[in-house]
Amino acid sequence: MAGTETHYTLPRPEFDKPVKLLIVVAPYYRDIADNLIAGAKAEIEAVGGTWDLVEVPGALEVPTAIAISDRKSNFDGYVALGCVIRGETTHYDTVCNDSSRAIQLMGLQGLCIGNGILTVETRAQAEVRADPGAMNKGGGAAAAALHLIALSRKWGASTKGVGFRPPVESIQIAETDNGSTTA
Repeated sequence: MAGTETHYTLPRPEFDKPVKLLIVVAPYYRDIADNLIAGAKAEIEAVGGTWDLVEVPGALEVPTAIAISDRKSNFDGYVALGCVIRGETTHYDTVCNDSSRAIQLMGLQGLCIGNGILTVETRAQAEVRADPGAMNKGGGAAAAALHLIALSRKWGASTKGVGFRPPVESIQIAETDNGSTTA
């Protein structure tokens, strides 16, 4: 069982400038969501950060809310929280896969997101994972976002380009009206 294993946890990152995160939660299972939120808030506050909280109807809306916020606000990072418990239909698979995929794609585009949307078989599994005194997946999601923010800030001042760049010594050659070329 995952609850009995020990895992390495990275030390908390340190910040020289304030950090502000948006916690986006789908509180479909209110008690589980409240525990996830408590863990996330505690982790953010432990590094001196601040947070705002918004609620959305379900896990599928979490990535959309993050994308809207990214376009219209100024958060350093995001914590995605919610819980999807397997039911009798394939809706579980759709919600789990699509919410996770959307969050991952935004992360690959440069957003600093910690994904704390639980995807579990039973309520009991969710309760253990959400409990700040047990597995604390809300705190883990906040920690993931904080580590990504720290990396983003570390590399944000880099002058090294990404991808293909023309060689520095290349010279633009233009053709004049009479057919000759100039450098």
